[in-house]
Amino acid sequence: MSPGVVPAPVLRLPWPAMLLILALGGFGALMLYSAAGGKLQPWSLSHGIRFGAFFTVALAMSRIPMDWYRIAAFPAYVVTLALILLVEAIGHVAGGAQSWLDLGFIRLQPSELAKLTLVLALARFYELLPSGELRKFAAIWPAGIIILLPAALVLVQPDLGTAMMIIAGGGILLFLAGLPLRLFIGAGFAAAIAIPLAVNFGMQEYQRKRVLIFLNPEDDPLGAGYHITQSKIAIGSGGPFGKGLLNGTQVHLDYLPEGHTDFVFALVAEEFGLVGGVALIAGLIALCLWAISVGVAARSKFERLTAAGIGAMIFLYIAINLLMVMGLAPVTGIPLPLISHGGSSMMTVMIALGIVMAIDRRNRQATSASGW
Repeated sequence: MSPGVVPAPVLRLPWPAMLLILALGGFGALMLYSAAGGKLQPWSLSHGIRFGAFFTVALAMSRIPMDWYRIAAFPAYVVTLALILLVEAIGHVAGGAQSWLDLGFIRLQPSELAKLTLVLALARFYELLPSGELRKFAAIWPAGIIILLPAALVLVQPDLGTAMMIIAGGGILLFLAGLPLRLFIGAGFAAAIAIPLAVNFGMQEYQRKRVLIFLNPEDDPLGAGYHITQSKIAIGSGGPFGKGLLNGTQVHLDYLPEGHTDFVFALVAEEFGLVGGVALIAGLIALCLWAISVGVAARSKFERLTAAGIGAMIFLYIAINLLMVMGLAPVTGIPLPLISHGGSSMMTVMIALGIVMAIDRRNRQATSASGW
C-alpha cells in the first residue's frame, strides 16, 4: 500500500494482527457451519454478524485516545460489579448458573466483561502507585480487593471456571506489575492447601464431580465423564490430517454435546486433524504474542500492563479451553476465543483487541514522532 494513495491513519493500522483476527473469526464461522451440519443457522450466521459488528467496534476503539481508557478504568470496573450484582436479582439461568442478563438481542454475561475491566483497573492502580511503594503492603491489599470482589460475586452464581480465571488473570497482572516473587511462591503453597479444602467442602456436588471425574472419566462414561470421553474420541479419530470438513461424526451424530461452544476444538481436530489443530493453536498464540509485544513497546506503565494483561487474558481463554477439551482440566465452560459461539466472550475479546490496537497506534505515533 503506497503512502500516496492510502491515508496515513490506514497505513498505521496493525494489518498483520487485523488479518489474523479476521482469519480466526472466519475460521470460527466455518467450524460453526460444520457443527450445524452444513447450515448457516443457528450458529454460523449469528457468529459472523456478531464478529463483523464487534470487529467494527474494535476498529472504532483503536481510534480512542489512551487517556480516555485511563479515565474509564475504575468506572468501568465499578459498572461491571454493578452488572454482576444485577444478575443476582434478575439474571437468566443456563447451564446451572445464573450468569446472564437477557437484553433481547444478546444475553450479556457481565462476568466476561469483568476479566477485561479487572485488567484496566489493576493497570491504572499500578500506574498511580508510586514506584517506591511496589514492594510494600500498600501495593497488595487494594489489588487483592480489586481481584477478589468480582471473583467472589461470580462464584456465588455459581461459575467456578470464570471465578478462577478472574483470579488467575489478576495474579498474572500482579506479576507483570513487578510484585516480589516470594508473594507468588507463598500464594502457590496457599493454593495447594486451599484447593483440596475447596473441592471437599466449598463446592456444589456437580462442581465436585467435574473436578474429580476429569482424573478418571471412565468412572462415569455416560454421566459426568461423557463430555471428556467423547471429546477425546473426536480428537483422536481425526488422525494427522482429519476426516475433512463436514465429515466429523462425534458432533454431527450428537455424541459430543456443546460442539459449537466449549468443545469446538474437538470438532476442529476431528475434521482437520493434528495439523489443523496445531495451526489453529499457533494462530491463537500468535494473537497473544502480538498483544504482549505491543505492551513491551508501550511508553507508559498503564499501556504496558493493559496490553500485556490482555494478551495474558486471551492466553488463559485458550489454555483453559484446550486443557478442558483434552481432558487435562475439569469442564469449566470457558470458550475458545473467536472460534466458539457466544456473544459475551466475543464482545469481551474484541473490545480487548480494540484497546490493544489503540495502544499499538499510540506506539506507532510515538515512533514516528521520534524519527525512527
